[in-house]
Amino acid sequence: MDYRNAAQALPWCRGSRILTCDTNGLLAIDKPAGVLSHPNRKKDKGVALLEAPYDAKLQAYRIADPSEGDELSVYLLNRLDSATSGVVLLALRSDVAEAVLKEFAAKAVAKRYSALVFGSCRSGPTVWRDRISIRHAEGGVRAATGGGAQAETRLAKVEPYQASLPMNRLTLMPVTGRTHQLRIQSAKRGLPIAGDRTYGDFAKNKLFAKASGIKRLCLHCAETELAYTLGGRRFSMKARSERPF
Repeated sequence: MDYRNAAQALPWCRGSRILTCDTNGLLAIDKPAGVLSHPNRKKDKGVALLEAPYDAKLQAYRIADPSEGDELSVYLLNRLDSATSGVVLLALRSDVAEAVLKEFAAKAVAKRYSALVFGSCRSGPTVWRDRISIRHAEGGVRAATGGGAQAETRLAKVEPYQASLPMNRLTLMPVTGRTHQLRIQSAKRGLPIAGDRTYGDFAKNKLFAKASGIKRLCLHCAETELAYTLGGRRFSMKARSERPF
């Protein structure tokens, strides 16, 4: 099968684009902000990554394949919050999905995020460790530090960002993948991410949006790199997405 052509023929949400597709059908997609990684409710149709039914148990989109008279499964391998943009991985084969998910479980997938934050931050390598608990609230999921599962993030780089308010651009590398992890860990350290309406600084968000015209959450998965084993062979992929802010 020509996986690249098969991927291009899928019913992608407007604004999504294929960054790369390997010979085994592993895909890296550039997800826009405001698009769900997968639908949660029937009314989410048209605002999720693919315009197709999603099987939560299988963790895959199910797409009718007229040429084969069957359904094609497109496996979702990682997720980004709706407000977060950047690289998302999917697979067109179950064995590829299983192989890549093993790498995620082993914390062997390197992901780099770009975040614009309010406040000052010392440069140099450091590690953020917190426990994050999750609760379901009206209108969505909320996270809080203290109790819950261990969350770990590496602060890889700090760059000054020219703005009317003191701001920095951080390069963050999550080791774990907890709900809202980067957003809540940044806020806890007095570095709320610009545009964050849940954990951020609402007054500064308003000032920044007025001055810059940027009205979104300024968090973007800029790069994902991994290697996986399939059929006794080792394959690698590196996908990059341009920073939108």
